[in-house]
Amino acid sequence: MNRTNGGVNLPALRSHNTALVLDLLRGAGTGGISRLELAERTGLTPQAVSKITGRLRETGLAVEAGHRASTGGKPRTVLRLVPGAGHAVGIHLDRDALRAVRVDLAGTVVGERCAAVDLGAGAEAVVGAVAGEVEALVRGVRGEDGAGGVGEVEAGSTVGTAGSSEPEVVSAPKARRPNAGGVAGAEAGSAAGGAGAAVLGSDAKGVAARSDSSRPAAGALPALLGVGVALPGPLDHTRGVLHRVTGFPEWDGFPLRDALARRLGVPVAVDKDTNAAALGLAVAGERGSFAYLHLGTGLGAGLVIGGTVHRGARTGAGEFGHQVVQLDGPPCDCGDRGCVEALCLAAVARGDLAEAARVLGIAAGNLVGLLDIDLVLLGGRTVTSAPDPFLRGVEAVLDERARRTGEEPVPVRTAPDEVAEGAAQLVLAPLFGRADA
Repeated sequence: MNRTNGGVNLPALRSHNTALVLDLLRGAGTGGISRLELAERTGLTPQAVSKITGRLRETGLAVEAGHRASTGGKPRTVLRLVPGAGHAVGIHLDRDALRAVRVDLAGTVVGERCAAVDLGAGAEAVVGAVAGEVEALVRGVRGEDGAGGVGEVEAGSTVGTAGSSEPEVVSAPKARRPNAGGVAGAEAGSAAGGAGAAVLGSDAKGVAARSDSSRPAAGALPALLGVGVALPGPLDHTRGVLHRVTGFPEWDGFPLRDALARRLGVPVAVDKDTNAAALGLAVAGERGSFAYLHLGTGLGAGLVIGGTVHRGARTGAGEFGHQVVQLDGPPCDCGDRGCVEALCLAAVARGDLAEAARVLGIAAGNLVGLLDIDLVLLGGRTVTSAPDPFLRGVEAVLDERARRTGEEPVPVRTAPDEVAEGAAQLVLAPLFGRADA
């Protein structure tokens, strides 16, 4: 929504109001919320709330959840969100591995798959592998009650991996806290269509809607609102086009979003892995301005400034790993020398985690000085495999910096490695009015 204009088109306003109501229903949990409370908290008229909740009930996104004792007059009927009315799939596509999760409307992971993948195998092979994992995650499951939803894969079951003759073990879904994030005035997708369906507007930023000519590989995927894909950058989030992914220049210019949308027949959003993780953390309740530093096969940062994911004009913000801290340092895959990523990965490769943490801390200190953020979060497979050395090392550097500057030290915490969950929020967040999706 363009706040510089004097007017707002009616469909966008209606979508915004629906998003306000949906977000409050989600926040109310199983206890539900009454229409009167919805009107009071949104500023909408009771008549507008009744129309919106009526549409949400018709589409299966909300149901009555009993009555609340009255303080005068008849008891109030409360409504609650139906989490299983729709799902999104989030994909973390790393250089050598893929993790896919299926997430319901409440943000709970209800299915998960992991597979090996080679980003250097070429676009056709990788797109096929991603599409195969999505289809298997959504189709190869038991049915579940509620609005055409789909159930989780049985823990420990074995299924085929797309593009491979090797069997893949499907992980049991893990518990995840419900989403909590606040509401921002985005042009969210309005709830519409049959039970368990939602329409994300084709003009939603960074999301490719299914076109009439799109033909999914094996028919439409049931109760799936869309797919979010998070992978190393740089890339163009708005158009879903990859740039020169570090170490994989052959991906430069590839329209990953549109290729997957055509293959799957559902909306697709593409973003950097660090941005998706930062979005997931913000939606799950992390407040203020923070940096999420992700150290895995590479090193990057996701930035949340004032509660909003900061991508930059060209999705270029957060290329944290390629700041030069040693002019005569070792060469980096990006073509420069002495990059933080090259120094960190070299230290990790020789088993010197203390040195890797020190370099990471120096780079984090630069970021703190530049952006004046409130919090540094550390994640990624390298950090989660040995969190204590990284936590101590980065804290030590930031504490020393604070002593020199006379400032309060910026706290450092580890964050769960949930890039795939954040990728699912690329699809779900607009539905609940998140402007930063």
